[in-house]
Amino acid sequence: MKKRTRILILGVAMMLIMAMSGCGVNHKSPEGVVEALIKNYVSGSEKKVKQCYSQEKDTNELLQNEIDATLKYFAAHNPTKVKVEQCDILSENGDYTYVYIIYNLVLENDQEYPCVGTYMTEKKDGKYYVMSPSEITDDLRNQAADDYAKFMTADSYKTYTKAYNVFIKKNPGYEEKIANKLDAE
Repeated sequence: MKKRTRILILGVAMMLIMAMSGCGVNHKSPEGVVEALIKNYVSGSEKKVKQCYSQEKDTNELLQNEIDATLKYFAAHNPTKVKVEQCDILSENGDYTYVYIIYNLVLENDQEYPCVGTYMTEKKDGKYYVMSPSEITDDLRNQAADDYAKFMTADSYKTYTKAYNVFIKKNPGYEEKIANKLDAE
């Protein structure tokens, strides 16, 4: 009996450790931190969003406004979860990496709203962080614009566009509904 109890306790402890390890922010890769950013926006965790930006303390006003607006945007959709379809590198330049992410917000009615985003990341002290808009130089911004133009011709982007158009045809007025929710706040 004692052995079964110990095994049960050990099993429960392992499940808790595994569950807790998936709740943090992954700074090991540019894709990991971008994926964590989106998941934390969807879950509404401002604290973890700031960790993705390396802005836990003294968040600058511009970034704080962006975080607040993005949290409200995701909340307006009222998603039950997020499904990441793809997250990959568009370009690298020294410690800077431009990353795209294609994901679906799973809505209350189990429909999936397709989304795409791009983020510039920076490697600092062996960890990756999403860069705030104020940190992105004109050179990085110009390179990102060129990279995004190329991305728009890729199969992954075309697949996203097709899925997005299908969703909008099935749900006319969806974006206006979201915009109205945001205006009401």
